[in-house]
Amino acid sequence: MSDPVRVAVVGAGAIAQVAHLPVLRRLPGTEVAAICDNDLGKARALAGRFEVQQTFDDIEEVLKYAHPDVVAICTPNHLHEIHVVSALAAGAHVLCERPLALTLAGVERVLQASERYGRRVMVGMNHRFRSDVQAVRGFLAGGDLGGLQAIRGGWHTFQPSRHMVGWRLRRQEAGGGAFLDLGLQLLDLGLWLAGWPAPKRVSAHAIGQTKDAVEDMATALVVCENGVSLTLDVSWRHMGEAERFWFDLVGTKGSASVQPLRVFKEAHGTVTDVTPTGASGRETPFAQSYRAEWTYFLAVMRGDVNAPPPRDQLALHRALEAVYRSADEGRDVLL
Repeated sequence: MSDPVRVAVVGAGAIAQVAHLPVLRRLPGTEVAAICDNDLGKARALAGRFEVQQTFDDIEEVLKYAHPDVVAICTPNHLHEIHVVSALAAGAHVLCERPLALTLAGVERVLQASERYGRRVMVGMNHRFRSDVQAVRGFLAGGDLGGLQAIRGGWHTFQPSRHMVGWRLRRQEAGGGAFLDLGLQLLDLGLWLAGWPAPKRVSAHAIGQTKDAVEDMATALVVCENGVSLTLDVSWRHMGEAERFWFDLVGTKGSASVQPLRVFKEAHGTVTDVTPTGASGRETPFAQSYRAEWTYFLAVMRGDVNAPPPRDQLALHRALEAVYRSADEGRDVLL
């Protein structure tokens, strides 16, 4: 029987607490070897809750003494690049929460480090692994929706500033606000489902954004060279009954939506509901997506899945930088 994969979780914030640690605790063949956070008391409290033996307040100590096979980077955005490169240099594979780095150049440096040290790196775009998204991808691949024409997505949450961790409100450390937090995932999902067409024009508007502070709301239009357009709308200041999330795709022969999953196509001049039916699991889409993400990454590590390096993140960050440049300068940006 092979030894379990040793995982170190670096950063003891919300995403580690509600996503990574609950999934890893139940994932066969894995062991959470250590939790690291600059607030050692917080790391110890979390370690007690999830029955983890070792805690540290410095990533270099984790890499030296815990001997992880994999490191999950859940630290503030501005630390992602340096933490990922440190883990790769120490011989560990890395699953990093988005974004992989704050800049396009930073993403390139991470990819170069992955190649130099011969270790895999993956960015945590968990929405790709949702079962409803996978179903829609199957319809696209099978040609059931025809040629993809447009994607319309949005995510509205309520995040009072007084409840947010300070670094998330400082642009220098966060890299961005609502669009980086919510919109980046939608942008990645849209471009991924569309087969990574090259964006050629971006128009964006942000509210609350300054040189030093991040935006509360943003809207972006991304038009690609093949004619596919993505319209994304995000907000941290949604005041309604509940959080709102939508993601719709329009093709020449049909359309699809997630949450809830709905698929329609034209058949003999009429619109037909072809939504897959079947028993839904007990897991929420959130928990299911993180479990599937970790299962996939472990398969990549073992060599069971021949996955290419995540160079698609370069295309994503080019589009992201264009979104913020458009919002900052108040004009369309051509790529």
